[in-house]
Amino acid sequence: RQVQSAYDLPPLYARGLDGRGRTIVIVDSFGSPTIRHDLRVFDRGFGLPGPPSLRVLQPVGKVPPYDPHDPDMVDAAGETTSDVEAAHAIAPGASILLVETPVAETLTGGGFPQFVAAENYVIRHHLGDVISQSFGIPEQNFPSPAALLALRYAYLSAHRNHVTVLAATNDFGVTGPTKAGGMFRTHPVVDWPASDPLVTAVGGTTLHLTAGGGRISPDSAWNESRSAVVARYAGALPWASSGGVSAIFDRPAYQEPVRTIVGDRRGIPDVALSASFSGASLTFESFTGAPGIWKPAAGTSVATPYFAGIVAIADQALHTRLGLLNPALYRLEQQRAPGIVEVTQGSNSVSFMQNGKTVTVTGYHAAPGYNLVTGVGTIDAARFVHDLQRLRAP
Repeated sequence: RQVQSAYDLPPLYARGLDGRGRTIVIVDSFGSPTIRHDLRVFDRGFGLPGPPSLRVLQPVGKVPPYDPHDPDMVDAAGETTSDVEAAHAIAPGASILLVETPVAETLTGGGFPQFVAAENYVIRHHLGDVISQSFGIPEQNFPSPAALLALRYAYLSAHRNHVTVLAATNDFGVTGPTKAGGMFRTHPVVDWPASDPLVTAVGGTTLHLTAGGGRISPDSAWNESRSAVVARYAGALPWASSGGVSAIFDRPAYQEPVRTIVGDRRGIPDVALSASFSGASLTFESFTGAPGIWKPAAGTSVATPYFAGIVAIADQALHTRLGLLNPALYRLEQQRAPGIVEVTQGSNSVSFMQNGKTVTVTGYHAAPGYNLVTGVGTIDAARFVHDLQRLRAP
């Protein structure tokens, strides 16, 4: 209820706009063996209705049996759980299609061909309206730019079929893991698929709320890279909203209005929602053993399914698929539309320990208008839907 209130969703719910008639597609490796049960417990806990449909699909191969001793499978089950529950919490009337793939995501691009093939199947068979992706690695981790570009075919298909595709920018500020893992890069990078011009990149904010979901102060950019509390809970990693400019993609036409900020490159994120540990999303899971536990989830992989829920509601309100959302986001930002709320505080510079030394990678500052920390800003959902309806009016 706090998050629903913070994003001004109750006026939409009062009008019957809760995503009904739309399908949110969640794509994860392996999935979770307990997702149906866990979503029912989550819904009971928060007084939410179950989704009209929760369908699980494995279009590119059967997922191996869940192995609680396989860290990749345990991580994937946690990711799946928070993705599904976050999307459902925002758009409780939307159907959910969980698309599972049988190969782990790796830091060198393993698992990505399966992700993209599964998404292409969903798009070709017209199974969903908005796709939420929480996976991504630095562009430089792929074997070559050509190898990355060869994976874009699903997004080209999504664009032709007016399917909205979202991706988390990732959670390490302006750095990212090296190919070998265990180390972070010491110069700015951005993740793909968030950097793809046909994808809406979702960054992270920190909400400052009362118990009822009212704002104590405006949202700020998410950055907990120096938080001792977060380090004890989630490890001393450079936790912050990722953003920056692509090394692969030129500036798309819709970013022409912000060319002084992005230069001649594709800049990310496009938009940002709650991602901080200090305001974490509650999830319920039992894949680690009955009877299950409530635990916090954070990162842009929570912000992304949150935004997927808002997109599903907007699709319902406009009686159409929005498709590629970015041109509308930048038009609304230029118009200073009330549904786009600026985030002007914070940065995504990060500091972390590496080889016994403190490493700082300097990033960008949030500022009025578009910035490379929170994009055009965050969302007031009720006003945002009205803004989109106005844009679409003849």
